Amino acid sequence: MPALKKIALTVASAAMLSAFVVNPASAADEDSSDKQPKPPSDMSQVGGERLSRAGTQVELGAGAPVLPKDLTGRSWIVADAENGDVLAAHNAHWPLPPASTLKMLFADTVLPKLQPKTRTYTVRPEDLADLGEGSSLVGVKENLTYTVHDLWLGVFLRSGNDAVHALSAMYGGVPRTVTDMQAHAEELQALDTKVVSPDGYDAPEQVSSAYDLTLIARSGLQKADFREYCSTAEADFPGEKKKNGDRETFAIQNTNRLLTGADGVAPYKGVAGVKNGYTTHAGNTFTGVAERDGRVLLVTVMNPSSGEHHAVYKEAASLLDWGFEASGKVTPVGELVPPRSAGTGTKDDTGSGAGKGPTAANGSGDGRGGSSDAAGTAASVGGGSGAGIALGIAAGVAALLGGAAFLINRRWPLPDLVRRRSRR
Repeated sequence: MPALKKIALTVASAAMLSAFVVNPASAADEDSSDKQPKPPSDMSQVGGERLSRAGTQVELGAGAPVLPKDLTGRSWIVADAENGDVLAAHNAHWPLPPASTLKMLFADTVLPKLQPKTRTYTVRPEDLADLGEGSSLVGVKENLTYTVHDLWLGVFLRSGNDAVHALSAMYGGVPRTVTDMQAHAEELQALDTKVVSPDGYDAPEQVSSAYDLTLIARSGLQKADFREYCSTAEADFPGEKKKNGDRETFAIQNTNRLLTGADGVAPYKGVAGVKNGYTTHAGNTFTGVAERDGRVLLVTVMNPSSGEHHAVYKEAASLLDWGFEASGKVTPVGELVPPRSAGTGTKDDTGSGAGKGPTAANGSGDGRGGSSDAAGTAASVGGGSGAGIALGIAAGVAALLGGAAFLINRRWPLPDLVRRRSRR
């Protein structure tokens, strides 16, 4: 082979490998670890310097269990939902395609603005014109009328991109929705997140991280409607009109198998949502919240490489088991930071506006370099010891979630259905 041709092939191969590292969405699934994409070397320090490091971060104390074996997620995190302690993490800030877990950000941004839930909307043909090929659908049809409640059930239970686009149309269109989602991500300090499509469908440069998805879920769970939808296992969805004018209905089931126990996955005791996803480039992604003995944990797993069926749920469940057993026996390796507005006293319940204040743990605007001062920010709004304080809950939302008892007890008011399930 001529030397010039060899050089050309070498350069081309190097370029392809570089593309895999920069854009993990394009990497093919490979069994060989040296062919797997690698996390970037300059990951964000939001939440603490340890979280910027590649690999697994954990500080085991006396009596702490070891982490589960055979964890294959490219990125994962397990954290205390109420005090924000990150108990353990693996490549926490690696920007990866999020798939439908990005719908949590969509809901946290849009849901507060589309009230009341009985509000109706007649879907136009153009609302459903730009759905990605192979999109997950709940069965929204053009020229039929749906309530906001119907459409949110379609988003959370069936991960319906058609429902997302109908709600986006109600909100003012997809471009406005994407802009506001990005602004809200920045308000939450979810700075690894780049929003391109509101439904999480594969799109160039659309990424999030295990850390960001956990922040987003924590914010969403402050909202009663969000908690209701993400913890609903089954519901009826409106279908076509009958000849007599009545609407048919059909049953839909939540695709979160830790909630429903479907497809051979055991239901997880105390689980309360939040959202799962899958696309070709993202692989399987999942963020979940669960309660046990009064403690509430959040877990996110992104793109496990295990060939085991439903590996994302099994790895998430094993991390939750570990987290409940390890709580109080490990030194946190980081924290879930409060939103920007929490550091300034700004009230932002709407989920759409970016507040003012430090944009990252070091206040630099990009979360890279420097030491974390997020603990100080949290302390400035009441010690940062509870989810209500750390997330800057305003008076109206606090009343919705149970008033003074929520703020004083720092407890997470999960739906009654979940509490009954956790005692089974």
